[in-house]
Amino acid sequence: MKIIILGTGCPNCTKTHDLVEKVIKENNIDASLRKEQDILEIVKYNIMALPAVVINGEVKIKGYVPSEKEIKALFNI
Repeated sequence: MKIIILGTGCPNCTKTHDLVEKVIKENNIDASLRKEQDILEIVKYNIMALPAVVINGEVKIKGYVPSEKEIKALFNI
């Protein structure tokens, strides 16, 4: 599973990354996680609000910091 957090490095983007990372580690999820801060790459996802969570190329969450519960739901936990 490939997870990308789209964001420019703002506090909300950082918090989203940290929450996703926490859920991955606590639940031993086999996934690669990375941050994408390059605006030219972010634009390719055709979103207008950050942060965003992309899983396997599909935007799942955009425009707000998700709760830990929402993140777990993305992984069917």
